[in-house]
Amino acid sequence: MSFLNPWMLLGGLGIALPILAHLLNRHEVRRTDWAAMHFLNRNVRVRSRQIRLRDLLLLCLRCLALLLLVFALARPIWKNEDSSWLPGEPRAGVVIALDASFSMEHGGGDSRRFDRALEQVNVISEKIQPGDPVTLILLGGEDKVLIRNMAFDRDRFRDLLQSAKVAPVGLDLDRVPKRLKELLDDMEAPKKEVYFITDVQARDWRRSSARFHETLAELRNDAEVFLVPVPGAPANLAVTELNLVSGVLRKGTIARYQATVHNYGEVPVLDVAVQCRVEGVQIDSKRIPVIAAGASETVSLFVPFHNAGSTRITAEITGDLLPSDNVRRVVAVVRDRVSVLCVDGSGGAAGRLIMASLLARGDGAKDEDYVVRSVPWLTLPAEPLEEVDVLIFADVPEVTPEQVVQLSRHVRNGNGLVWFAGPNVKAAAWNERTASGSNPLLPAKLGAPVDSRTSEGAGRPLDPAMPDHSVCLPLQSLPEDLFSETRFLTRLNVEPSSSSFPILSLAGSNAPILLEHSLGRGHVFQFATSAETSWNNMALTPVFPMLMQQIVNYLAGREFEQPRLVGDSLSLSYVEQPDASDAVFDTPSNESIAVPVREHRDQFVAMLENSGEAGFYVARVSVQAPGMPIAVNVDPRESDVTSLSASDLNENLEGADITVVASESELVAAIDASRTGRSSWRYLLITGFILLLLESLFAEFLRKRKRSRSKQAEPIPDNLTGVQDA
Repeated sequence: MSFLNPWMLLGGLGIALPILAHLLNRHEVRRTDWAAMHFLNRNVRVRSRQIRLRDLLLLCLRCLALLLLVFALARPIWKNEDSSWLPGEPRAGVVIALDASFSMEHGGGDSRRFDRALEQVNVISEKIQPGDPVTLILLGGEDKVLIRNMAFDRDRFRDLLQSAKVAPVGLDLDRVPKRLKELLDDMEAPKKEVYFITDVQARDWRRSSARFHETLAELRNDAEVFLVPVPGAPANLAVTELNLVSGVLRKGTIARYQATVHNYGEVPVLDVAVQCRVEGVQIDSKRIPVIAAGASETVSLFVPFHNAGSTRITAEITGDLLPSDNVRRVVAVVRDRVSVLCVDGSGGAAGRLIMASLLARGDGAKDEDYVVRSVPWLTLPAEPLEEVDVLIFADVPEVTPEQVVQLSRHVRNGNGLVWFAGPNVKAAAWNERTASGSNPLLPAKLGAPVDSRTSEGAGRPLDPAMPDHSVCLPLQSLPEDLFSETRFLTRLNVEPSSSSFPILSLAGSNAPILLEHSLGRGHVFQFATSAETSWNNMALTPVFPMLMQQIVNYLAGREFEQPRLVGDSLSLSYVEQPDASDAVFDTPSNESIAVPVREHRDQFVAMLENSGEAGFYVARVSVQAPGMPIAVNVDPRESDVTSLSASDLNENLEGADITVVASESELVAAIDASRTGRSSWRYLLITGFILLLLESLFAEFLRKRKRSRSKQAEPIPDNLTGVQDA
């Protein structure tokens, strides 16, 4: 036997109070004998024995009732199976952890994994006694606790369970045991049980860390742990990418987007239709004849831009068992015109090559609203930068501090800057004015020129392993031999800042050639090599025009064009302090969220910390201001919904002492087998109150009897002579 509240046993010391009261009542008073008492002594002695017997009975009832109440509040638990004859109930505190990541939505209709998980929750709830503490948590993203330490009420529990739904996020499996332990530590119960209901997604369970298994095993010290798998079929199609690969985001043009569809199933899928919609209207459609098991296929979707402004674009498939990842969203900010200004410090060579690469078109057509100019760097002060969308600096020796302030403001307003090295660049001057401080203009500090040739004397090629960046997409389509023709003889040694990241690097040395960082609402690209041919042959290969056109497309957009994933933060940034103190974010479910505007790194930012839905958010400076859409997608890495097999799961959990129950009957049997202990505190509490009631009734009966006898006894009035008055 054990006690849930053993410190309550100290209340048993209160038994001394009725005993003390009884002893005080027995204290003899001072006695004065008088003649008439002589005739009453015998009768009094007989009645005093009866009174003492009644007092002792009342004392025993009071002490026993007090002991039972104290014992009940201490919550005794009989854990020995041999004590099953004792009155009691099999009670337990229950924590139910329900996997609510978007893979649980797989299946469609009533056969969803999540629906089967809810059925298992109902089975567990049937075994919970009214009043027992229960906690229900939905795991996924930031997790959501629906019920915490609630005294179990079946009707209320069912009502709250109906509000449970799948979130479009993945499951961070490694932190699940720690979260469950926090909930267990917050619960007081004679016995604790944890039920983890999940589809055992292979992607999560195969890469679970050693720390996960250690913490999961530690849970066994505090509670019985049950894993309830609700696996499903692996068949799933997902639109994993939607990217702009060519074209300029300008009114009156047509851009080519590329959509990628991946088959995560184990059998090929035939005749997959991919639809492209602009502002909800279908404008293009492609069919994929077959997608092999585990393979991806891409299609080109052509989007015409008839109007300037922000445009919502989606690529979607239908007829799949998991709808969350069947659509991919992007936003395009279409301009009336795009202007690029090249500031040339090389005497004209770099400027001509850059202009040629940006104006290169397969059909040779000219675009009057796509303006590319090149000017000498000494004429930069006379240029109206407010009319320029993308600035390109090529081998510019230096800039003045005033120009640095002007350039920084230009980028922060949402424009782009591309910087090329070269033999004329004065590294010390650029570092002093643009690569220092908390918000540097350039992504990296400049070092000395470095010979990057191989041991054979040939230039070193680009590393074919490129990051998943939109400017790299056209390069990935190049044949390997054509890609390797780009050679670099010289580069600058650079020291990247903490806010930058490399996009292209040299093969074999991992030295960065192209870096990027964001500054306010705009972006800066920095090349560690030149745009002309003295340091490389890049301008003479197909790599240069493809790369430059993609960079300009990227920089000519706005920060809203970059899709986010569910759970990412969404932000609005301002160079100047806005009039409104709060920005407003409208969610895909039409909820408006006000976010305060705060000063951060020489700018003003309103940030929505967590995007909890997939779809198009709309960000506004204020309620009345026009909105800017932001695309939020599910993480395509979670689209692999394959469940771990039973044998692999058992092998994975070896040594954790966790009970795996794969069916409803197994779950019921496991619950019944684990609850061998019995709690009798309710019976003890009821018995204690009954004894208190009996003691009160008995005491009241004696008091009334004593009063009635005193009324029946006639008083004997005496005079001084002892003779009764006539």
